[in-house]
Amino acid sequence: MLIVELAFGPEPERLAARPAHRALLTRLHAEGRLLAAGPFADDSGALLVFPGDREEVDRIMAADPYYRSPGVRVVGVREWRPVVGPDR
Repeated sequence: MLIVELAFGPEPERLAARPAHRALLTRLHAEGRLLAAGPFADDSGALLVFPGDREEVDRIMAADPYYRSPGVRVVGVREWRPVVGPDR
């Protein structure tokens, strides 16, 4: 699994791009290509959990302009190995 951590800035362009981004996330989840995603409670960023490999996550991020929107910064993409959960 991979986790993607995002940080959000104050730029309003991010909010304009968010509906299309969330529609894509919904589709990816329905296809089993995204396990979970959502903003932090303080809206300072978000976390996404992907079951795929790094190449697939990079392709997904490259196809979604949200990741290049002003006010959205990719803090990191890291491999994650849960010990408890559906894909341990």
